Amino acid sequence: MKKYQVVAMMTLFISTSLSAQLFPTGYVDPEPLLAAVAEEIGEANLQCISYSGTGYNGAVGQTFENAVNIDWPRPNALNNYTRTINWETGTSVETFDREPGLNPASWKYGLGWVGGTPTQQESRQTHIVNGEYAWHIDGSGEPVAVSPEIAEIYRMDMWLNPHGFLKAARMPDANPVAVWRWEQIEKGRDGNVVYPQKMYVVAITMFGKYRVDATINAQNQIQRIKTTVDIPTLGDFNIEHESTNQLTFGDVKWPIRWHSHQGWDDNWQFYRHSTGHNAYGGDFPDVVPHACGDPVPVPQVVADATFEVEVTVDEIADGVYLLGGGPANSYMIEFTDFVAVFESPGNEERSLKVIDEITKLAPNKPIRWLITSHPHFDHIGGLRTYLHIGSTIVTHMINLDFLNHDVLSYEPRTVKPDMVSMWPPTELAEGYNYEAVQESYVIADDSRILRVSYVQPLGHVAGMLMAYLPEEGIVFQADLFDTHEAPKAAQLPAMQSLSNQVQRMDMNVETLAPVHGEPVPWSVFEEALETLEGGN
Repeated sequence: MKKYQVVAMMTLFISTSLSAQLFPTGYVDPEPLLAAVAEEIGEANLQCISYSGTGYNGAVGQTFENAVNIDWPRPNALNNYTRTINWETGTSVETFDREPGLNPASWKYGLGWVGGTPTQQESRQTHIVNGEYAWHIDGSGEPVAVSPEIAEIYRMDMWLNPHGFLKAARMPDANPVAVWRWEQIEKGRDGNVVYPQKMYVVAITMFGKYRVDATINAQNQIQRIKTTVDIPTLGDFNIEHESTNQLTFGDVKWPIRWHSHQGWDDNWQFYRHSTGHNAYGGDFPDVVPHACGDPVPVPQVVADATFEVEVTVDEIADGVYLLGGGPANSYMIEFTDFVAVFESPGNEERSLKVIDEITKLAPNKPIRWLITSHPHFDHIGGLRTYLHIGSTIVTHMINLDFLNHDVLSYEPRTVKPDMVSMWPPTELAEGYNYEAVQESYVIADDSRILRVSYVQPLGHVAGMLMAYLPEEGIVFQADLFDTHEAPKAAQLPAMQSLSNQVQRMDMNVETLAPVHGEPVPWSVFEEALETLEGGN
């Protein structure tokens, strides 16, 4: 008996030692936690699901004003919403009705708003993911491929729910890790303070690059799932799904209420000066487990789609160039010894190619100034690239705190490092790489003059700048009058603001140069404005 007792004690000691080696202090075994959740929600019995209801959409990066603790703008509701997820085939199909004419057709909700692309024309919208591919359909139109960067986020989203997370945790290279902590549950802001509860967090790796964390409560339910993605404007960007009201449907439990943050919730920790949070959510009480839907093969046009960055160059006046080829333009204005650029849309990759073209057009002339029209995310994704090469950023004063603290900063970028994060310029700390404009600003030499002025587009954004070349009669502007498609009534308030500003500043305009679309004679703008005003 003594021999057996010694063996048993040695076995226990070895087991405890191995456990201590595998799970250091503060860490725990994730497998029992995942198994308990799987049993609680019936995960093993579910390969696909469909749920329906009414939701809301938030347009990430499109706020009127940069302010702490705000929701992203909600253009309208997602009515008759249905989503079918099939984890076994790696597919997701979302359909909903939304008022047309207010958003890009390519955008569904949250991240992905790209101005200058076709506007939604029909009420019925369809968004599909199949493996690495994603596409959208406006009404009964043709499928249109989604860019690989956004497609990857859409693809990951189908796993950011309790059942999906458990399945993803069993994928190769997921490498689950678990920790524990006490949580005060919203600090009681929504009612009485809840006594701190012990929670567990299981972290996994998805697609070899994203860390996804699931918070598990005392009821063995996943109530929060968080990940970090990259966006050109801010770098590391928080996405967090909260699921509540988990109800039983046959042999599974599924949450019927969703609430998703993109950006930090409430921003109370002052991690960033700005950005909103609530990006989408709603009530989806009609749940049908095991409803897999029809197969969704990848259309050939989607499989064949390419997203190569191309930059076209067109001279619109002597030394003035449109750098286009994408959904948004930049404009180059050449002076005797330097260059000014209006707008830096897209991302670092596009901006580097634009800069390369500029250096060919004006060899050995520094890009001394970058004028940014307004801080919507689809317009400032290349700001850091110009900062990297030594440009001074010209912005309206109301945007300075946001750009200085959140965008043009030393903050590390862990998901996708860019040039500024890897090789930050000294000027970034010394603070002389900005010019904050209140009403007007002038860039000039003996060859030409460029006037930068403030314009307030009604209802669109605060802190908007436009630029004007008096000698050539050219006005550069963004989102005040887009020419990539026929003028529409939704532009009317912004167009009226532009018209008022031109009259107030006594500008003699011959050409209107938009960020979205091709330059047009001023008479085209006047005719469109008269038509829209007459229609109202």
